[in-house]
Amino acid sequence: MALQFQLEKSQWLSGIELENLQWSQAEELILHAAQAVPLYKDRIPKSLLGKKLTKDLWSEIPILTRQDLIAAGDQQKSIKPLAGHDRLNKIQSSGSTGVPITAYGTQTTGLFWQAFTAREHIWHQRDVGGKLASIRPIGGKLKPGESSQAPHWGGAISRMFETGPASLLSSRTDVASQIKWLLQERPAYLLSLPSNIRELAKYCKQQQINLPSLKQIRTMGEILTDETIELCKEVWNVSVVDMYSAQEIGYIALQCPEHGSYHIQSEGVLVEILDKDNQPCREGETGRVVVTTLLNFGAPLIRYELGDYAEVGQQCSCGRGLPVLNKILGRQRNMMKTPDGRVFWPSFPSEDWESNNIKQLQVEQTAIDRLTVRIAVSKPLSILDEQRLERYFSTRFDYPFIIKFDYVDSIPRSKGGKYEDFLSCLT
Repeated sequence: MALQFQLEKSQWLSGIELENLQWSQAEELILHAAQAVPLYKDRIPKSLLGKKLTKDLWSEIPILTRQDLIAAGDQQKSIKPLAGHDRLNKIQSSGSTGVPITAYGTQTTGLFWQAFTAREHIWHQRDVGGKLASIRPIGGKLKPGESSQAPHWGGAISRMFETGPASLLSSRTDVASQIKWLLQERPAYLLSLPSNIRELAKYCKQQQINLPSLKQIRTMGEILTDETIELCKEVWNVSVVDMYSAQEIGYIALQCPEHGSYHIQSEGVLVEILDKDNQPCREGETGRVVVTTLLNFGAPLIRYELGDYAEVGQQCSCGRGLPVLNKILGRQRNMMKTPDGRVFWPSFPSEDWESNNIKQLQVEQTAIDRLTVRIAVSKPLSILDEQRLERYFSTRFDYPFIIKFDYVDSIPRSKGGKYEDFLSCLT
């Protein structure tokens, strides 16, 4: 409750006040990192330590790429962990470049994750007594069609208020079954991926199905398009609220409750939007998202390039001093279709397929029954390895696709600066 009260106050600080607080926190962070985190021993110029930071001084710290983080391995962990940062939880993500990465959260970052979640609920004045349903990638925890139930929404919000129940379904469940499940669950709020929401709305429109209990859609993990927003309004007469986060970072920005822009969560992250010359972008300009985790002293990410792009916004008229992003141009994925009529969100977590040999992997659906699996490897896979992958994808997607393997040196970004681990050539 005390943390929530602090966040309620800090959001109304001016941009300059928030920036000064961030620099103070960053000074403590880089001092600890230089002394206790092997990854940063030679990355942080000693001339910066103990100094009052400015943007010019901060830019002397080299940008941390995903390749740098992968190469660092356990070197990203503090050898002198502070209280509240001494128990690390492992986080794995394929990220927006398709390269599997490992990062670590702490008790403190977990606490702020919950606090920012509660902030997002409070900002949008949700009736927390209603039911919350989530349809999202959840690895191997639930098989397609299986769901789990909880008596409350969880996290900080359930300690502050008495909430309604929550339910969870794997996004690998086909769209028709998802709709059947939603009609049974009758949620007031639905959280899912934008592409999945789009397919659900399209299905409901075609089948003339209404979800009368639904009050609002929440999205995460992908680009939210205007088309999806309009479709949800047309089919279900509900609004859509988006969130910008990354598994290895936590919350980065939340949508303003009064406007469509995104407020950077400055209390937890320092976000830079940089151009091709690593200079800060101005209002209206689009650049690379570089993030520093201000609250993670166990395994900090300092000037870490996510692989996403975003557009810088101007100060919001809502009165909050939190910086603004107009648009998020992160990774975008497509929906998979199978010959038996299923349409669903294909996920294949990196921990399922990564090995010492596979560096990158991308799946493209070239026909209704065919997939091309592009692989960047350190050395060619054996026939047995390919057969294992074929069985994995057949099981994962619940269909015996004809699979062609395409070995490449690397898998590049799209022209828009994004990486998609699944592409569909189907309309």
